[in-house]
Amino acid sequence: MTPDQVKLVQESFAKVAPISEQAAMIFYERLFEVAPAVKAMFPADMTEQRKKLMATLAVVVNGLSNMSSVLPAASALAKRHVGYGAKPEHYPVVGGALLWTLEKGLGEAWRPDVAAAYGTLSGYMISEAYGGAQAAE
Repeated sequence: MTPDQVKLVQESFAKVAPISEQAAMIFYERLFEVAPAVKAMFPADMTEQRKKLMATLAVVVNGLSNMSSVLPAASALAKRHVGYGAKPEHYPVVGGALLWTLEKGLGEAWRPDVAAAYGTLSGYMISEAYGGAQAAE
């Protein structure tokens, strides 16, 4: 990620962080709306899952300025998700739900180039979890 992309992601997340509980609810509602089959991968009570999502995003986003500290965590997260049943084709769906949530949460502060920055991290995670060949598919 370029320094400008890092800045965009961090600035956008900082604006959503104050409404993190609501943002997590919106994210999962959107995810389950566009990909109802993935709902079976999650617990019935989503309270802890929503907290984990926002905490994980905070760690990753805040660490983007020091990529060497974030990449091992992102890699481990991606590999853990394989065990949960995540597949490469889930990443665009999850990413789309996340970007949709950010757009709704940021309102007029939304910038489309934020999507490219998030896409860079998603691509890295797919590559780490499934290897370069799967990431390209």
